[in-house]
Amino acid sequence: MGVYLSTPKTEKLSEDGENDKLRFGLSSMQGWRASMEDAHAAYLDLDDSTSFFGVYDGHGGKAVAKFCAKHLHQQVLKHEAYSAGDIGTSVQKAFLRMDEMMCGQRGWRELAVLGDKMDKVSGFFEGFVWSPKGDEANDHFDDWPPEEAYNLSKDHKPDLELEKDRILKAGGFIQVGRVNGSLNLARAIGDAEFKQNKSLPAERQIVTANPDINTVEICDDDEFLVLACDGIWDCMSSQQLVDYVREQLNSETELSAICERVFDRCLAPTAGGEGCDNMTMILVQFKKPVGSGTSLSSTQH
Repeated sequence: MGVYLSTPKTEKLSEDGENDKLRFGLSSMQGWRASMEDAHAAYLDLDDSTSFFGVYDGHGGKAVAKFCAKHLHQQVLKHEAYSAGDIGTSVQKAFLRMDEMMCGQRGWRELAVLGDKMDKVSGFFEGFVWSPKGDEANDHFDDWPPEEAYNLSKDHKPDLELEKDRILKAGGFIQVGRVNGSLNLARAIGDAEFKQNKSLPAERQIVTANPDINTVEICDDDEFLVLACDGIWDCMSSQQLVDYVREQLNSETELSAICERVFDRCLAPTAGGEGCDNMTMILVQFKKPVGSGTSLSSTQH
C-alpha cells in the first residue's frame, strides 16, 4: 500500500462537550492517507479544577500517538508537582515519562498491540491544560488586538539555533533541514534511535521529548482556542483559521461541525501535496466570565 489512497476517507469522528467554564468540539478524519496516525485527548474534568486537551500527530506509525493519548494526561495528574500547583513541571515530566514507559516491557507490549515498534515511530503533540491553580503566567493577552490570532506555540525545526546547538552537541547532524538527514523535527516522543547517548539526560539527546511550556492568563476578551495537527496548519495560517472559526460561530452552535467544515475546506481534490494529510482539530470556547487568575499552559514539541 502506498502513502495515499485512491479516494480519501472522509468519514469524520466527532465529539462535543461542555462544563461550567468552557465547551469544546473536536473531529478527526483520515483523508487521503493510507492510515490514520493522529490521536487526541479531551478531558473537560481531568480533576475538579483542570481541563486537558491534546492533539497527537504520529509519523511513521500510529502507536506512539495512541499511547500518549491514553497515558500522558494520567501522568500529569500523578506527578507530585501537580499537587503542589506546578502544572508546567508536571506536564514537562509527563512528556519525558512517555519515553520511559515505552522503553519498559509493558510499554513495548502495548505498542505492539497498537501496531508499531517504538524505534520506528514518534509523536508530535500540541495541547493545553486549563486550570485556575496553574503556574504564574509568563505571557498575557491584555494588549493583543481582539480579532488577531495569537500563537501559543512554535514548530521546533532542526535549523533553529537552540535545536541545532543541542543536536550537534549530542553528536547528531543536520542535512537538508532534517536531523541526521531523516527527521524534519527536533523534538518528539519516541524515535528512540536519536536518544541513544547514555552519557546525556533525556533533555539533551539529539531528539528530545522535552516540551516548551507557555503559561498565559486569559481574560473575558479571549474567545476560543484551536488545537490542530499539521494536516490543518499546512493548509491554513493561524489568522486564516481564526477568521474562519469566528465567521462560523456566527451561524453554527455545534463546535465539532465547525471542525468538520475546516476539514472539507482543507481536503485536496487529488492525492499529493497540501490537504492530503490526516486531519484532527479541537476547538475550545471559553465561557464568560472567565474568572480571575485562570490560566492555560500550552505545550508543543
